[in-house]
Amino acid sequence: MGDVLRRRRPSRAVAPLRRDPRASGRFQRSHRRLDLRQGCVGRRAALLRWALAEMQRAFLGVDCGTQSTKVVLRDPATAAVIAVGRAPHELIERDDGTREQDPAWWIDALRGAVRDAVRGERFDIGGIGVAGQQHGLVCLDRGDRPVRAAKLWNDTTTARECADLTRKLGGDRRVLELTGNLLLPGYTAPKIAWLASHEPEAYARTVRMCLPHDYLNLWLTGEFLTEAGDASGTAYFDVRARRWCEAVLAAIDATRDWTRALPRLAPPLSVVGMLRREAAESLGLEAGIPVSAGGGDNMCAAIGCDLVVEGPAAVSLGTSGTVFAYRAEPAVDPLGEAAAFCDSTGGWLPLAATLNCTSATEWVRELFAMDHAEVDAAMASGGAAGLAFLPYLSGERTPNRPEAAGVFVGVRPSHGRDAIVRAVVEGVTFGLAYALDALRRAGVAPTEVTLIGGGSASDAWAQLCADVFDLPVARPAIVEAAASGAARQAQWAVEQTRPSLAPVTSRRFEPRPRRDLREAADRMAALREMAGANRL
Repeated sequence: MGDVLRRRRPSRAVAPLRRDPRASGRFQRSHRRLDLRQGCVGRRAALLRWALAEMQRAFLGVDCGTQSTKVVLRDPATAAVIAVGRAPHELIERDDGTREQDPAWWIDALRGAVRDAVRGERFDIGGIGVAGQQHGLVCLDRGDRPVRAAKLWNDTTTARECADLTRKLGGDRRVLELTGNLLLPGYTAPKIAWLASHEPEAYARTVRMCLPHDYLNLWLTGEFLTEAGDASGTAYFDVRARRWCEAVLAAIDATRDWTRALPRLAPPLSVVGMLRREAAESLGLEAGIPVSAGGGDNMCAAIGCDLVVEGPAAVSLGTSGTVFAYRAEPAVDPLGEAAAFCDSTGGWLPLAATLNCTSATEWVRELFAMDHAEVDAAMASGGAAGLAFLPYLSGERTPNRPEAAGVFVGVRPSHGRDAIVRAVVEGVTFGLAYALDALRRAGVAPTEVTLIGGGSASDAWAQLCADVFDLPVARPAIVEAAASGAARQAQWAVEQTRPSLAPVTSRRFEPRPRRDLREAADRMAALREMAGANRL
């Protein structure tokens, strides 16, 4: 992929002309010649001034996800996305629950996505913001080179390390007191413990550790830092005090100097560095563009959807399913199923995630060789006729079932392809409803749901969400919510203002009473209970 990307070198974006009032006499004389339209230098300057006047100002947002890196260019005046670029990622996955990516793939994809968005056009890039998939562990050596592939948010190989650390710290209740979050396999803390136990040589070569979005910011600016939103998903961060939790870090490794190993914490709405010349040349941009603190993909999606006030909740239908809402105060679920995250504006973002969302719906679509229109038609044709599906194909996080598997229950000879498809989509949606209930325990009282993510494009699925959640569902007219939010955060950081430009709702879906869904909800609750008791 890298060789292909290097052959695509569009014209570099031109930085705005900065005229210094203290300019030399030579500079002033050149502009006198320009005004008089005299000589080659004057004509060249006139062309440059014309080009600068024609450039559109934009803020660049990045979303480094699991499947791809997305880049958007956002108009600061209208909030419209004026260009989009994408580049795919590879994924290392094994039957034992391993899910990993080489950080070099993210850099290659960033190059490709930026060039796909710019396409040789001229933009006055006002700033860059980076969103990244949360929880991934990036281990760096003394030269800030990755020691090994990054273990990702959906890697479930660390269940034993979670149990060991929890026991060492005094149990779940004590862990919640220390950090606001339980130790779950997807989080970063058990990944470090896993590395120390399973790959001691790689652990010994590791000098610094960070998250995916931190690594991209390091590559862009040379600055090693993070912010509270993404850091709160590590399980070694105190979300109430917004600082690293020394007790958890000591339980992982009491001999390591964590002040040197972890990135410094930057304010959320701040410029943290400038685009390095080497990175700029690689991306086809101008050096010196301001880079904001960025954040986790969910935190930036909240900014992109204008979920920076209390009231609505967001549900994202992506590879994973996520449910989150803004809170002005820390919000801790007493059961620990909803994560007590910080947001990337200075507030808090209670969030519950499911490991199986479009990953499950795409699995069944590919199984039957269907296109998306056929899946939508199957979903719209009615309920699952008594068939239920527990969608734990990759284990599960909410509820915490890392070793669970997917299960169909109630299969009859009369069940055909469409019923199976509906059962899968219903199972995923009921899992998101369970996650929404976890947010309610944390004090969130959603008035409506903002539906985002790739799956939200389906009208049939959006209506099913409204019916299952028993809440109005609004689908915003927004392109790439996380990348758009990262661009918006960059604008706020550079301009030090927070203009309210909420995305326009493209369609609303009102809940409808359905007896078949109430019966299906009861079946799903029984299945979850059986999975928790290891009876499936």
